[in-house]
Amino acid sequence: MSEMANTVWYDVGCARCARLARHLERIRNEHPGYHCRPVPPFGDSAADLLVVGLAPGKHGANASGRPFTGDHAGIMLYKMLFRYGFSNRGVSQHRGDGLRLRRARITNAVKCLPPENRPLTCEIHNCNPYLAAEINDLEAGSAVLVLGRIAHAAVLKALNLTLARHPFAHGRRHDLPAGLYMIDSYHCSRYNTQTRRLTEAMFEQVFDQIQSLLKRN
Repeated sequence: MSEMANTVWYDVGCARCARLARHLERIRNEHPGYHCRPVPPFGDSAADLLVVGLAPGKHGANASGRPFTGDHAGIMLYKMLFRYGFSNRGVSQHRGDGLRLRRARITNAVKCLPPENRPLTCEIHNCNPYLAAEINDLEAGSAVLVLGRIAHAAVLKALNLTLARHPFAHGRRHDLPAGLYMIDSYHCSRYNTQTRRLTEAMFEQVFDQIQSLLKRN
């Protein structure tokens, strides 16, 4: 139950995307103490809940080196993981804060910080083999929680599935190959939570569904 550094799921030296590599170099020069490299998955290597986000935030995961740590988007996510028994604490502050996930792991569709938090289609494609390897290592009965449409599409791409057959809708469950489940949620970004597109009650309903699926299996 520790931060992942598996070379199949993650490569700290990956430079497949020239635009992202240049962007990280610029941010590293501005903020020498930031992680400014591909951000590894975080959590339990034997997880039966995989949370998939979009990409590291500039002053969040890109700075801390841990998904959803150091920015607003992680507040509601880590609160829910703790509330539903997937972690030992409800706040993620920094990589040395002692937080541990149980039966859960967090990853991103794109492991490197994109300019304006908007990865290009080719960058999502380049990073997709890492996500595919991580999903393919899940056991039957596991759940994949996708945060937003880009993460949703990236998971489908990793499994060679189509959006036409699996359209995104908040709270929707999709039955995937190999006995996996995917549950859609709006992203827990500052914009979505402050505009109440995603409320805490809505996010709880998503986690209730996940908990029911995992208990059933």
